[in-house]
Amino acid sequence: MSTPVTEALVHKLKKVKLFVCDVDGILTDGSVYIGQSQETKRFDIRDGLGIVTLRKLGFKVGWISNRPSTATTLRAEELKIDFLVQNKGGKVAEVEIILAATGLTWEEVSYMGDDIVDLGVLKRAGFAACVPEGVAEAKAAAHYITKATGGNGAVREVIELILKAQGHWDRLIADYSA
Repeated sequence: MSTPVTEALVHKLKKVKLFVCDVDGILTDGSVYIGQSQETKRFDIRDGLGIVTLRKLGFKVGWISNRPSTATTLRAEELKIDFLVQNKGGKVAEVEIILAATGLTWEEVSYMGDDIVDLGVLKRAGFAACVPEGVAEAKAAAHYITKATGGNGAVREVIELILKAQGHWDRLIADYSA
């Protein structure tokens, strides 16, 4: 069951200018398919449209994964992700590099994570979200637990919350309905 959207959550969502997330388990269902010559992953197309929409509205987007993957790189390039980090380093330090580059603050960060490697960022982000299948500690650190599962629209769900809180959603619906 997802978290109810309270006035306090809307207040946090209104401040978001940077959307950052983990990859495996958030943008994907956590599965990795490894064949003879390459690895493949399944990404949700609605998540992709949500990310493209955020970027068009001037938000910055970053993906941080502790697991390098060609499939992740290809999807990030396709969506023109502003910041792609794929290494074994600490995620807090990586977000701080992004914050320094953008001039933004932790309060302006929305972060989605699902595992213990995400805890530091989840605890610092102005708005933190986790998928329902995340570990208990990640869910406890999050402000919001999505209804959708990782790789199945969870990112889009959070993006819609941001866009609605900031007054962009109705205009987008009108533009796409014309």
